[in-house]
Amino acid sequence: MPSISEIKPLVVLLGPTASGKTDAAIQIANIINGEIISCDSRLFYRGMDIGTAKPSREELSIIPHHMIDIADPDQPLSLAVYQEMCKKIIDELHQKEIIPILVGGTGQYIYSITEAWQIPEQIPDDAIRNVLEKLSKEKGFIELFRYLEVLDPIAAISIDKRNIRRVIRALEVIFMTGHRFSVLKNKGTSPYRSIQMGIQWPREALYRRIDLRIDKMLIDGLVKEVEGLLNKGYTPDLPGMSAIGYNEITLYLLGKLTLDEAVMLIKRKTRQFVRRQSNWFKLEDPQIYWFPPEAKMVDKMVEKINTLLRINE
Repeated sequence: MPSISEIKPLVVLLGPTASGKTDAAIQIANIINGEIISCDSRLFYRGMDIGTAKPSREELSIIPHHMIDIADPDQPLSLAVYQEMCKKIIDELHQKEIIPILVGGTGQYIYSITEAWQIPEQIPDDAIRNVLEKLSKEKGFIELFRYLEVLDPIAAISIDKRNIRRVIRALEVIFMTGHRFSVLKNKGTSPYRSIQMGIQWPREALYRRIDLRIDKMLIDGLVKEVEGLLNKGYTPDLPGMSAIGYNEITLYLLGKLTLDEAVMLIKRKTRQFVRRQSNWFKLEDPQIYWFPPEAKMVDKMVEKINTLLRINE
């Protein structure tokens, strides 16, 4: 078994959407000789920039970023595939003596790395999936989600009931394996020394940041971006297009919502998403160091990283 000093470091900057992780991560990476690996599942898709608050070209040019723009909106990317790709990048950075910085708000992607989840890669079963999709159309997504709540209440906590694709995937795995979706992600022994940090905003202040960010997305051209994706043939039922913002603007473009209604729905769903994120990233978790958003926040984060690295040398 390797000694603590032989276990390579992994900095993790996690937390809710709109908390300022991107800017903080870039500053930290500049100071500690790091590179950023995204674990935000919405940033995987090409052409989806505004609605995902993807780092700008200028930000991407400051520090190398990985796991961004790695798939088209019609290409599903499983957790197992993400984990494999991410571990390869981490190992390559360690070989170059660069500190990998995992950044994002998708809990299952983060913990699949930090807790070394043993994820079985299940081949999709078209027959089961077709039955579940038919059931969803006939009885609605609420009824489909109720099945998941009964069969796997733990998985149901972390899955948005409106995300039909993920609900169907969880049920599909349950029916294929005979095991709950949540227990298939067994923990292994992590090969990394994870230093987990989060930015702790008061909830109401975070909600105001979210509203301002969404308003800016509209000004920056979110409607045009979604229209362009639809014109390219990407349909609303695709994995990428189900993301918050894209689904609602699609409904507006189809005449099913007014623009005001779509924006209101985006803001409401984003707040709900933040509450689900809090199930993954708890303030009382002793493994996460939380920092209030203040002028010296990044300096304090870097100090914490350096202190923990020295302790474990």
